[in-house]
Amino acid sequence: MTDKTPSIHGEWSSRFAFILAATGSAVGLGNIWKFPYITGQNGGGAFVMVYLLCVAAIGIPIMIAEIMLGRRGRQSPINTMQSLAAEAKVDPRWGYLGWMGMIAGFLILAYYSVIAGWAMAYIFKAFFGGFFGTDASEVKQMFDNLMASPLQQIFWHSLFMFITMQVVMRGVKGGLEKAVRFLMPALFVILIILVAYAMASGAYAQGIHFLFSPDFSKINADAVLTAMGHAFFTLSLGMGAIMVYGSYLPGHVSIAKTTFFIAGADTAVALLAGIAIFPLVFANQLEVATGPGLIFQTLPLAFGHMSGGWMFGVLFFVLLFFAALTSSISLIEPAVAWLVENKNIDRQKACVWSGTACWGLGLAVVFSFNIWSGFKMFDKNLFELLDYLTANLMLPLGGLCIAVFAGWMMKQGHAEQELELPKQGFQAWQFLIKYLAPAAVFIVFLHVLGVL
Repeated sequence: MTDKTPSIHGEWSSRFAFILAATGSAVGLGNIWKFPYITGQNGGGAFVMVYLLCVAAIGIPIMIAEIMLGRRGRQSPINTMQSLAAEAKVDPRWGYLGWMGMIAGFLILAYYSVIAGWAMAYIFKAFFGGFFGTDASEVKQMFDNLMASPLQQIFWHSLFMFITMQVVMRGVKGGLEKAVRFLMPALFVILIILVAYAMASGAYAQGIHFLFSPDFSKINADAVLTAMGHAFFTLSLGMGAIMVYGSYLPGHVSIAKTTFFIAGADTAVALLAGIAIFPLVFANQLEVATGPGLIFQTLPLAFGHMSGGWMFGVLFFVLLFFAALTSSISLIEPAVAWLVENKNIDRQKACVWSGTACWGLGLAVVFSFNIWSGFKMFDKNLFELLDYLTANLMLPLGGLCIAVFAGWMMKQGHAEQELELPKQGFQAWQFLIKYLAPAAVFIVFLHVLGVL
């Protein structure tokens, strides 16, 4: 093992703390908000199988590589890539990979916080009985009213960003670690309660069949692209978050073992969310392919007509808020770390600068649902454009570059020192990171560009 200099920002107190933090970064809206609706749009079980394959063959090897690069560099993603490029004696423009990751995380948080704001609003709607006795048109109208109100969305978006920055301001151990030590166990407990409730919904078998019985006629190139993009999105790959969290990882911790645990926990949450949601959707004769509004337009209807729906509605949207918060603090951390390192300012000022900028872009996302709804680029509003640009382009491209750098540019001896894997394990990782992962991502990009 090499002598690994600690990060100037601090370190996680233990392997368990890092696992909680990285799992918190990975477990977010992508698992609970996005995974169910894209599964519904892409036919269910077959899409789930493709997604799991993408996680195993592409996501895990690239996550190992990203954590490794972060721990080797011990800085923000931008400075890490610049120093590692110099160490490997390769083109210094590899530093742009750090920039792309940081920008991707920033763009994601800009719309992420808006959706998290919807979840916060729905906690209160559920708590005060807003779903009770509603019909489909009333639930849809409730969501439409929220979308049409810039002031409501701005309030919740602002509150969520404020909470996020309060956590990040307190640093690695005082803020990030303390938050995830409470939020992650709470998230899992709530999710298990909701799964247990779904089992008694009367349509549990139908939901399980939809989620796990593959119909490969529903799979096309777009579905594969969506599955791969979501694997990157839900594992927080290519956005700088995992790299900067890796930079705070103590030197004695096994990167590979930790990565398998994180990916397993993240995948389990996504599947448990599907198990909790789809039986409720089928039990209430709702549409599985609703899209981004699935949990805001269909689940409130279910909660409003089920026994104990008031309590489970509150629990579900608290779960969604917790999941969003554990990810949002990791999305802004790369920008904060870079400002501290490069602009000679303290962490509090860095949080104010980066948080305010992200909040401002979030306002534009809010307006894309109402006063700017007529403004579209490539037939997408700003929210849809940012979601597509980040999940389907920037994150896979970032993952591709991480794979190429770790597999082909970085000196093999340095990778071996960081990973400390048995010979066969290291060779298997090398094969995946040098050949399989880059080839799979490249083929998907050819499809995006219309070449395939």
